Amino acid sequence: MTLASVCKRGMPAGGNPADVDFTQDLHYVKQAAIMGGIAGLIVLSFIGSVAGLIGGVLLLFRKQWAGQVANFSVPLAAGVLLAVSFLHLFPEAVETTGNRAFSIILAVFVVMFLVERFFFYFHHHRQEGETHAGHAHGPAVGPFMVVGDTIHNFLDGVIIASAYLTNPTLAVVVAFSTFLHETPHEIADFGIFLSMGWTRRKTFLTNFLSALATFPGALLTYYFAGVSGQMTGILMALATGMFLYIATTDFLPEAAHAPRRYLGNQAVYLLLGIVIIIGIGMLVPEVGH
Repeated sequence: MTLASVCKRGMPAGGNPADVDFTQDLHYVKQAAIMGGIAGLIVLSFIGSVAGLIGGVLLLFRKQWAGQVANFSVPLAAGVLLAVSFLHLFPEAVETTGNRAFSIILAVFVVMFLVERFFFYFHHHRQEGETHAGHAHGPAVGPFMVVGDTIHNFLDGVIIASAYLTNPTLAVVVAFSTFLHETPHEIADFGIFLSMGWTRRKTFLTNFLSALATFPGALLTYYFAGVSGQMTGILMALATGMFLYIATTDFLPEAAHAPRRYLGNQAVYLLLGIVIIIGIGMLVPEVGH
């Protein structure tokens, strides 16, 4: 609905603009803006969730390709996450929440470390028990991993929506970053599920349904967090902590332990990830807060 059509339809017979009641029309315009915003958010959520399954799908049908993708996607994702955190998320968090951003990021680091240690302890002891029975991964590990991945995907949606509410340009960068760090993550998950004896169909459907958790995370955040600038700032700090933790404790160590013949390529892909984020920030039009 254009402004001209609104004015034309709302003009009374006398032609006095002061008598025009725009209440209903403004409601339609507002609803159209909301729906347009949701459409953009859904596209970005898809990029950051379901599209990330491509790594796992490659493992299902082209195992050699999956290995090659993992070799470059890990350092690339590390560079992307570091650049997004320091150049985009962290400045937004500090601008909105001030020095509280530092405390939030520190808290995220500690919580994610404790959760990861708990999972490692659980998985290690389960694996020891099942190894005696001839299985590399116990059956109880599967549901535990699915729950963890679903929560992780839900939080990805929260982060994407928070960025979208702050600045659509930032949301594009965050969605792209999420896609890149989900690709090697899904390769690892698919590999574990297949080693547990899961069929390809079960492995794909389980991860696909888990990835869908990104959408409710994004939509709920879009509706409820948008009323408070402080809340979006807190979520930006949360995203900064998560991205930095994943980059520094997962991707960077894995890239550093790559075979010596790959070390040069690892450095190139790390720098490429940083350059990509800088490039996206320059090419995508900046939208005011």
